[in-house]
Amino acid sequence: MSKAEILEALPSLTPEERREIHLRLTELDDDLWLDQDDPLSDQDKALIQARIDAHERNPETAVSWDDFKNRLTRRISSDPHTRGSAGG
Repeated sequence: MSKAEILEALPSLTPEERREIHLRLTELDDDLWLDQDDPLSDQDKALIQARIDAHERNPETAVSWDDFKNRLTRRISSDPHTRGSAGG
């Protein structure tokens, strides 16, 4: 299958099929998202990888984006230092 055929077929795939393809591409490209001028230290990278590994072992512990956003909004609105700020 040519690259053009693959690109042409993408819109006809289900969201789940596109997610599978995205995950596979991420696996193949692994560290390509990092710049050559990567500001992350080896310690930062190890921490990120440890958290990814922990999530993959226990994905049920993840928090949905909506839950996270709601928690963050509540935390910001109850913090007197952030009241009235542009981000609040």
